[in-house]
Amino acid sequence: MAKVAFLGLGVMGYPMAGHLKNKGGHDVTVYNRTAAKAEKWVAQFGGKSAPTPKAAAEGQDFVMCCVGNDNDLREVTLGASGAFAGMGKGKIFVDHTTASAEIARELYAAGKKDGFDCIDAPVSGGQAGAENGVLTVMCGGEVEPFARAEKVIAAYGRACNLLGTPGSGQLAKMVNQICIAGLLQGLSEGIHFAKKSGLDIEKLIATISKGAAQSWQMENRYKTMAAGKFDFGFAVDWIRKDLSICLGEARRNGAHLPVTALVDQFYSQVQKMGGKRWDSSSLIALLDR
Repeated sequence: MAKVAFLGLGVMGYPMAGHLKNKGGHDVTVYNRTAAKAEKWVAQFGGKSAPTPKAAAEGQDFVMCCVGNDNDLREVTLGASGAFAGMGKGKIFVDHTTASAEIARELYAAGKKDGFDCIDAPVSGGQAGAENGVLTVMCGGEVEPFARAEKVIAAYGRACNLLGTPGSGQLAKMVNQICIAGLLQGLSEGIHFAKKSGLDIEKLIATISKGAAQSWQMENRYKTMAAGKFDFGFAVDWIRKDLSICLGEARRNGAHLPVTALVDQFYSQVQKMGGKRWDSSSLIALLDR
């Protein structure tokens, strides 16, 4: 058992912190910007809540975090009331936010200066993965602190790997989102084409999902995509945030992402259709309208 703080109780963080308490058996203190959410979590899972990130981090072995973006990360980590002000030497900060590689390196350097370690550890698997405790965790950092953190992450991580130096976890998550974006567009076009052709969608997917076209998205989203229902996962607003991070990094490292840039623009059209909170499979709505 470890003493763990969890910062950020959104759709991902809330169940992840719950797994730390129930499955991991850890002593958990939570912080959330909206205090009522933290109080609700404590009522459901036990543990404690803290009024500031600093207070949550004080005396903890690990501080886990899952917030919205780079600015949110700076808000909960840096400054007089930030978590870093409450962390002791030799402790470990694990950030599950999908953010830039730049902020990951910035926080790593700040932690090293004060004598503790930082691991960037974005996750894949969506809300369902968080609720079921089967997330994939992509990490950047140093070997020894990762080995210690991996045992705690196991409470909600089905797969957890160290990909390289600080920032590598965020870079790996960018690859994940780049692959998903192109796949979802291809799947949307395939289902749209099949409907226009009069094919039986159930028989079609039962057949091609056994071949080279198979994917998690095909297996889990084809029915709702064909039915025009988009309330089952990662929101369009969030995928656009992630793709903007990917495209920004590509401008820095010289990578060419023509399909990713195009799909990002398709998502912007979905937003204009009123689909900001639709899930990321809603690309098909552009084709079916």
